[in-house]
Amino acid sequence: MAESSISFLVEKLGDLVSQQASLFGVVEGQVRQLRNELEWIHQFLEYADAERRYDKMFKLWVNQIRDAAFDAEDVIDEFVFKLEHKRQQRFNNLKFLNFLPVCMGLPDKLPFVNELNESISAINITLEKILINKGRYGMEDPRAYEAGSSFSSATTASSSVPWRYSYTTHDQMAAASKEKRERAPNTVEESNIVGMKNDVEALKQKLLEGEMERGVVAIVGMGGLGKTTLAKKIYDGSDVQRHFDGGRAWVSVSQGFSIRELLLGIAHCVVTTLEEKQKRELGNHELGQEVYKKSNMSSRVLITTRNEHIAVDARSDCYKLQLLDEDKSWELFLNKVGSAAATWAGLEEFREGIVAKCKGLPLAIVVLGGLLSLKDLTLDSWRKVLKSMDWHLSQGPHSCLGILALSYNNLPSYLKPCFLYCGVFSEDSEIKASKLIRLWIAEGFVQKRGKETLEETAEDYISELIQRSMIQVADTRVDGRVKSCRIHDLLRDLAISEGKEEKLFEVDENIDVINVLPTSVRRLIINTHHQIISLDPHLQNSKLRSLILNILPTCEGGDVVLFQKCPKLLRVLHVNAMQRQGYFYLELSRKMRELIHLKYLCLSGSCWMIIRLPPSIEGLVNLQTLDSGNQFISIPHTICKLQQMRHLTCQYGRILRQSMRERWVYGHLDFDKMTNLQKLYLRSGDWLKDDNLGKLTNLKQLKLREINPRSLEGLFRSVSQLTGLQNLKLMTYNDLNAEGEEYCRKMLQSLKGLKSFSNNKCLCKLSLGVPIRGLPAETTHYLPNLIQLKLYWTRLEEDPMPVLGRLPNLRILILLWNSYVGEKMKCPQGGFLVLEFLQMQELRQLEDFSIEETGTPNLKTLKIESCDNITRFPDGLLRLEKLQRLNLYEASQELMNVVSNTPGEDWNRIRLITSYAFPQSKNFW
Repeated sequence: MAESSISFLVEKLGDLVSQQASLFGVVEGQVRQLRNELEWIHQFLEYADAERRYDKMFKLWVNQIRDAAFDAEDVIDEFVFKLEHKRQQRFNNLKFLNFLPVCMGLPDKLPFVNELNESISAINITLEKILINKGRYGMEDPRAYEAGSSFSSATTASSSVPWRYSYTTHDQMAAASKEKRERAPNTVEESNIVGMKNDVEALKQKLLEGEMERGVVAIVGMGGLGKTTLAKKIYDGSDVQRHFDGGRAWVSVSQGFSIRELLLGIAHCVVTTLEEKQKRELGNHELGQEVYKKSNMSSRVLITTRNEHIAVDARSDCYKLQLLDEDKSWELFLNKVGSAAATWAGLEEFREGIVAKCKGLPLAIVVLGGLLSLKDLTLDSWRKVLKSMDWHLSQGPHSCLGILALSYNNLPSYLKPCFLYCGVFSEDSEIKASKLIRLWIAEGFVQKRGKETLEETAEDYISELIQRSMIQVADTRVDGRVKSCRIHDLLRDLAISEGKEEKLFEVDENIDVINVLPTSVRRLIINTHHQIISLDPHLQNSKLRSLILNILPTCEGGDVVLFQKCPKLLRVLHVNAMQRQGYFYLELSRKMRELIHLKYLCLSGSCWMIIRLPPSIEGLVNLQTLDSGNQFISIPHTICKLQQMRHLTCQYGRILRQSMRERWVYGHLDFDKMTNLQKLYLRSGDWLKDDNLGKLTNLKQLKLREINPRSLEGLFRSVSQLTGLQNLKLMTYNDLNAEGEEYCRKMLQSLKGLKSFSNNKCLCKLSLGVPIRGLPAETTHYLPNLIQLKLYWTRLEEDPMPVLGRLPNLRILILLWNSYVGEKMKCPQGGFLVLEFLQMQELRQLEDFSIEETGTPNLKTLKIESCDNITRFPDGLLRLEKLQRLNLYEASQELMNVVSNTPGEDWNRIRLITSYAFPQSKNFW
């Protein structure tokens, strides 16, 4: 994977030359020499055989090359840091003249330039010696240099490397891979269920039948058998949901688990009598009591484990999962490689070898199938892969690990660091795709590709890793894109092992982070409950580029000041505060301004925090992401100076006002300069004035809370200018008084309600928590591409269904608290032709709901939750042949009696798909 580090450095060297062109004399020649040499090395490593990478001499040579590249990266980052630090010092010395531009002349820069020249020259000399040693000690070139190979042809054609040669190669490889993925089948976890139908039925019988007492069922088997996939299939089954309609909870117990995290995870799903804030304020014992109250004698616990002793200790009914037989193994393989490969005439030659090598292990089968699904359908191409697999299997006794290593080594160079980086996340965790993408970009793993944004390219990387079965889909968005993913624990072990070997990152269980932090560590992940303060002495002179902390705060109600000393070359800082009782204040040190390389800052967690950012955050000139999750955060107005910001996701964040003195010193600071913003989540405030929001034309997602009704007119006008907007969520105060609601109503009438969004043709998700009172009957100006609509507190007085039913692409409709205050609701004839999901929750005035003939023909899920005035079964519901799930949580007793007692075949079908389960989440956002 050293080629990925080198590729990143090559790009950085090119940027240095273009951005600091005025600084260079002799040093420019040294930088170009280093860049050209690294380009050749990158191409050499790109085409080196996987077998060669395990050769001890070759590994030593690659390690030395990598260390030289890291030294060069350190030199460049130190140079940029010193320049910016000097500029900021001069800026601060101007005091009340801060509004004037600050320039540095060549005399100021010259000492730093000379130092850079000396360092790069020394690195070039070191690199030359390393290359000489390759020939001196008889290291032969890999097959990439054989006559007739594509690389040999490229190297003999010209004596100089084209300036963008490596990036053209990346574009070509990515384009070819993308084309093959489009021909391959869609990757879904359902394919992993092949051969497990009998297991599903046997386990359901253990869970749903038997004695009326609390019980534990354990799925036991070796890693890669599909235990978690099987458990998730059962957990999501409609019959299990109906049987356990009092609530279900899914939690992961990692090796470093927290009891409080587990209790809160369960309580979130099953404890309905307490608000989330109340749950967090309870101690572990009281929280455990609340969870225990929800259980009854028919409750069940389903666990998965490799260790049979754990199953025995839990006094469980043990179910041992078996390997797949030959026929089921081949069926799963064909399912993974797709129909084109399955009908290929040459496939039968490989059946016996593939089945024998995978030994019936589902993980090995889908990983190998994912690899071969992207290979050309030629005998030579497949034979080469299987020959390489023979070599990998000869390196150890475990066939699965050999196949996983083979698949990793066959990844394109641009995907290897992305896959390894998945190992930094906690065991069994669900990884948000958006977070993974932002981290990859901040780390420099995503290379610019054509006209695509970095985010679009990174999303394609995720799709390719999924196709190769290196990661798995956990959840999808309404448009089918990946919302979250997970990595199998065996693949995570591989990622951690290779990440350490490649010096990509270290996890705390492998090193002593308290007493001796190795200076060579560039990315550090701490998943244990160390106190932050204990790390400070080790960080000041560290070469750390990334620090990911999962911490357990210890000072309830007190202050924690984060990083009095900082690793000055840091690019990624992620602090996740684990669950604990109470809350605390988190304050960032003013010295954070020195982190001029910082691109990603996330301060989140599952406990309550109140975060204070210092005004010196303006020094983070390269910051791309600021994420505070669900935490309250005070953001200084100087945030507006950060023009590289792409993702500002602080949904409970408030921008502090500028004082008169600050206006005089800095001038008026507005968001209109932050034109790179793609995602903006904030609480409303004075920063919304002057329609500056409409100038952020790159915005794709906008989420605003606590909007003042008097700012709605300007806000709607600004939103109409955001023609690339895809996801919009707006919410006013929930407790608007009568005057505020009346103002909203009149103002929105003048704006013609939802017609204000007629320019937003790309909008596919709209969540509205504004008392609009009514919808315009004319829908010609409505959003043609709207897929999901969520309404909350809109107080619609007339039945919205005749209007909404004409939205051509609406697939998901969610009507929450007081979105409709009428008594009758009817889905019109021929309306909602593509609607698949309809949820109505806490519509307390609603008494009658019906569906006319030919209405909602594709409806699959209907949720009528906490609508306790509905006493009649909805007319027309029996006609919906595609309906798969009906949830009647907190339904009236009359309605439940109708469903339970009415005879007939159609009613039997309704009873089979009906549950009374507690909604998993009531969070509007």
